[in-house]
Parts: sequence; structure tokens; C-alpha cells
Amino acid sequence: MRLLDKVALVTGAGRGIGKAIALRLSDEGAKVIVNDLEPAYAENVADRLKQLGRQAIAAKADVCEWPEVKSMFEQAAHEFGRIDILINNAGIRRDVAFHEMSEEDWDSVVAVQLKGSFNCARAAQKYMVKQAYGKIVNIASPVPVALAKQGQVNYSAANAGLEGFTKSLAVELGAYNVNVNCIAPDFIDTEMTRNAARREGMYLDDLKRFAVAEIPLRRLGTPGDVANVALFLVSDESSFISGQTICIRGGP
Repeated sequence: MRLLDKVALVTGAGRGIGKAIALRLSDEGAKVIVNDLEPAYAENVADRLKQLGRQAIAAKADVCEWPEVKSMFEQAAHEFGRIDILINNAGIRRDVAFHEMSEEDWDSVVAVQLKGSFNCARAAQKYMVKQAYGKIVNIASPVPVALAKQGQVNYSAANAGLEGFTKSLAVELGAYNVNVNCIAPDFIDTEMTRNAARREGMYLDDLKRFAVAEIPLRRLGTPGDVANVALFLVSDESSFISGQTICIRGGP
């Protein structure tokens, strides 16, 4: 197993891509801290792993709030002794035309996507630098995202910021043997994607037809497709890859 005895914290892991990543890392031997703002979702995933005889804990924390993030990492380190892997997956969308966009619409998206990743990386690096080993993967979206329409200025800005954050953090932490990379999934069959499609008057069958017509691989991606790339980036197979953004969208 590629991650035997490694400790991984995955934010927004109660469902969707985060859940798939948490399960995949556990498959490869990682001890997993399942974070979500909704404790029931986090506990469901952690309980599933425990039933399989694996080590996992659920951790409710708002990644926008530094005291909650700090406490979560302290709990994880106390439970498992170290932090080897951080997956910054938590993110939200608040699509609204720019001329109608409120300060709250802007702040909420940037806070979860960008500040949340900053908070978690800030907490994680303390442990990773001390042990001279760590893997950080930020989950963003391409800019612009699929089905790009009006109303994504806040989401696009946050995701572009994540790419810059990834590159600069990779430079700062590289000397401590910490790899920092970014995954930008698109056309992935998740609840967030379906909700975005519905806002454009599309339902799942419409989205699949769109995928067949527009995506070179002629299908929507799955959370598992993203989880497999995340696994590669947090394994030692990718030890000389850092500061990169990998798009997962079924084509160029």
C-alpha cells in the first residue's frame, strides 16, 4: 500500500470529490481525518472506514475560522502523532451576475476556497516542516469553469488565487521536502456540477449529452477520477513534482 501509516486530512470530505479522495487514500493505508462543516456527513464517511477496520476520525471545523482549524489539526496530531497529507478540497459557489454581486457573495466564496486553504496549509506546515516531509494538494477549478456564464467572477478569482498560492507555497516549502500541487477538475459528475447545470436549465441527461459533444473522452468525469490523481500526488511516486496544476477534464 502506497500510504501505509501516513496521516491525511481532507477538508470538505463528507461528500463528492472530498469523500472520494478520503476513501481512496484510506484504501492505500492512510489514517484519515474527515473534515466537513456538516458533522453528520463527516461522521458517515469516518464510520464507513472504521467498519472496514481502518483508522479514521470525523472533524467538524469551518476552514474559514483559524481557531477551529488550529484545534482540528491539534486534535489530529494528538490522535495520530503526525500530519503527512493535506487535501484542501472545501469550496462553495455563489454564482450571481457581477452587477448584482454583494460583498457577502464575494467574501463567502473567497473565504472558503482561498482563505480556507491558507488556514489549513498554515496549520499543516507546522507539522510537515518539523518532520521534513509533507504533501499538500489544493483542489481548484479551471478558470473559467465549464458552462462558463455570467456570475462566476468570485469563484474564478478564488480559483485563480489558489493556483498562485500553490506555486508560491511550493517554493517556500520545497526546502523542507514538502510538495505542494493543485488539481483543477472540470466536467465532474458531482452535486455542485449538477446544481450549476440546473441554473443553466440543464439536467443530468442534458449534461451527459453536452459531455459527449464537447469532451474529447466523451463522458463526464467521476469523483474517483479526481481521487486517483490526488493519490498519485500524495504518494512518493510524485516526489519530484511540485508547484503544478493538473487539469482533469477529459481533454485539453
